[in-house]
Amino acid sequence: MRRKGGLFKNHEIINGNRVALLKNGREAFPAMLAAIDGAASTVNFETYILRSDKTGWRFGKILAKKASEGIEVNLIYDSVGSMDCEENFLQFLINHNVRLLEYNPIAPWKKGWKWIRRDHRKILVVDGRVGFTGGINIADDYADPAEGGKGWWDTHIQIEGPAVRELQKLFLSIWKREAGDRKYYPPLKEVGNTPVQIIGSRERKNRKAIKRAYIQAIKDAKGEIYLTNAYFVPDRGILRTIANARKRGIEVVLILPMISDVKVVQYASRSLYTRLLSHGVKIYEREGQVLHSKTGTIDGIWSTIGSHNMDHRSYIYDLEVNAIIYGGEFGGEMKEMFLNDLQNCRRIDIEEWKKRPVIEKVIEKFCFRFRHWM
Repeated sequence: MRRKGGLFKNHEIINGNRVALLKNGREAFPAMLAAIDGAASTVNFETYILRSDKTGWRFGKILAKKASEGIEVNLIYDSVGSMDCEENFLQFLINHNVRLLEYNPIAPWKKGWKWIRRDHRKILVVDGRVGFTGGINIADDYADPAEGGKGWWDTHIQIEGPAVRELQKLFLSIWKREAGDRKYYPPLKEVGNTPVQIIGSRERKNRKAIKRAYIQAIKDAKGEIYLTNAYFVPDRGILRTIANARKRGIEVVLILPMISDVKVVQYASRSLYTRLLSHGVKIYEREGQVLHSKTGTIDGIWSTIGSHNMDHRSYIYDLEVNAIIYGGEFGGEMKEMFLNDLQNCRRIDIEEWKKRPVIEKVIEKFCFRFRHWM
């Protein structure tokens, strides 16, 4: 069963799916590698960061193996995100018949080139039947520390069922210049009872669709809004919607990074804390590993996982994709994960926050002024 998703006419809510929550690279990487290893016809892979480190080679070798067996393997990687990927790694893939597409290569001499347009999506679709998406890139940063990784906190999902077709469409919206007339849409049977909505931005449309989905869900909230976001610099629309939710008595809890890989964005984000705290929003900063996750769960029945940050880049420039999962079963898992994660966080107290050094406040305000360029 398919039905239109309210304000989102091009993004249907699709029933009949099975969705698995994958926490960190420790759970996501083995599931993705197993799916690739079991491929019978096609592997379509899209990522912002592709590195030639230990994790990159783990994926590279299995992709090369499948391509050498006659499986069609297509890989899209972003030029800027994958800037430090070594040429010998890419050549290894090419030598083993993996088809590569570098998104928006760095070429300022070309007419119409825009460095700011990036492919931030993370999509893997195997045989058109099983799909993965979320926030995890292909790099050691996300791998389990027991395997030599940095153990960044992030989240992915595995989807089986009719909704996988929508991930495939997003992949092909970029790959189509290489794909010709090949069809990648096998019949998909309902395999579960979970409704899923795939919302993705494309190069010329749906740029703000994910933001609108967040705003609508926050407006519809009846009791609680739990959001985790690595780069939280929302625009006035999101801030106003959150403030209005608090006026309705809705509990709003944010988990944001204490340790970030992009300090200027963190400073810009922290410039908003006083305003949010004054509305009664509860803010927690996650300790330990770098927080890279972009998730939300509202009233335990609306959940989202994807690549979309709450910042200007995701709103306007980057290709993004988020899955929205409906229902209490998956929502319960998301809520449990969020509440457990609070145990690894420090709550921000508004009175203590106001007492932080003046130099920090100055840096935060300065970075906030340049938020549209981050």
